[in-house]
Amino acid sequence: MSVVTRFRRRLKWLAPDMRVKRYLALIPVGIFLVLFGVAVYLYIQYIEYTDILYRALLDTTGIRLENPWVHRPVGIVFTLLGLWVILYALVAVNRSIVSAVAPESLDDLPDVIRRNRTLAQGAKVVVIGGGTGLSTLLRGLKQYSANLTAVVTMTDDGGSSGQLQRQLPGGILPPGDIRNCLVALADAEPMMQKLFQYRFKTLDDKDGLSGHNFGNLLIAAMADITGDFEQAVEETSRVLAIRGRVLPSTVESVVLIGEMADGGKVTGETQIADDPRAIVRITLSPENPRPIPEVLSAIRSADVIVMGPGSVFTSVIPNLLVKEIVEAIEQSKAPLKVYVCNVMTQRGETDGYTASDHVRMIESHAATRVFDYVMVNTARPTVETLARYAKAGADFVEPDFEAIQDLGYSPVMGTYMSETEVVRHDSERLAHDVLDLYRRVT
Repeated sequence: MSVVTRFRRRLKWLAPDMRVKRYLALIPVGIFLVLFGVAVYLYIQYIEYTDILYRALLDTTGIRLENPWVHRPVGIVFTLLGLWVILYALVAVNRSIVSAVAPESLDDLPDVIRRNRTLAQGAKVVVIGGGTGLSTLLRGLKQYSANLTAVVTMTDDGGSSGQLQRQLPGGILPPGDIRNCLVALADAEPMMQKLFQYRFKTLDDKDGLSGHNFGNLLIAAMADITGDFEQAVEETSRVLAIRGRVLPSTVESVVLIGEMADGGKVTGETQIADDPRAIVRITLSPENPRPIPEVLSAIRSADVIVMGPGSVFTSVIPNLLVKEIVEAIEQSKAPLKVYVCNVMTQRGETDGYTASDHVRMIESHAATRVFDYVMVNTARPTVETLARYAKAGADFVEPDFEAIQDLGYSPVMGTYMSETEVVRHDSERLAHDVLDLYRRVT
């Protein structure tokens, strides 16, 4: 860019409709008052303007500025007045600009700036998983840092995501878990978040639109327009003004395959989750999908790497079947690598699993140790809640911390459960304890 072009761009700030010239003009006035005040404070007589002031003051009041008890307070007054004029001009310029760009943030501007500065200095956190567990944790973490990267599994083939994969020519990577993470990290107004989570209900369930989620449709449209799923996620991130990044673990089309206890195989995440048989092992097809470079870079430079919470076989482990992601975790110098264990078991996936069973299964699939700490919930749900979950084939995950220690991991026990209509992790408490643990280990 030439000097002339840069100069012309600077001149645009002086256009009549910018409403900043009057405030910019006040800045040199304030600077003059500050310099004048300093000169008076130091009793510098050889400056013409101070000499004029000295004579005027003497002629009108008979007060001589030679006395330090006179010239010093006067100098302080002029200096403070000049600083106030400069501050007023800078604030006015900022308010004039912000009122045109984001008028709703005008009154809270100092708080917004302070909060954003603090979040920008937060720890670099990479969260690996999928499903509601991942979005729950992200919702809490965004209160502490803007340096967040969510690495999301790409094996979802149910609901709206599955329909889009079957309906669109050429298919599409499943946007559902991506959408949930984007909404969880969004700094947009509540109505925009509700819009992204809106699910269509039509008169005819077979018309092709019923059951689709607006956010999924938007991501699918973005992918078609840009011709690139990763770019579609990036553009959608801008719409929601998210804190951090959401990245797919791979942009290759992959299918989850489950090896069951009786030797049978089940293909597809939804089919695996619905199958009552115990899962022995999970694999991907194709076996060695490549991750995007941004995922590996984020993991290697992370301060904190969190795996989970979420379905062990269909949310956490699929990411670790991408070999380069596991290698990046091993290479990462992150002081904290932690797994957040689920609160409840899942029918057909983790029936009868304790916390240590979850750890064993993840280590088995990763073929190496990918974390050092295990965060385990110790708060038990009410009897009524346990009875309701038992009817659905789920139970409380027993916090067998001694077995976790025997495996060589460090258990971190805490009350991480939130019990409403469903039992989930408390996003704020969990996020607080993750970052508190990070501070303790560094």
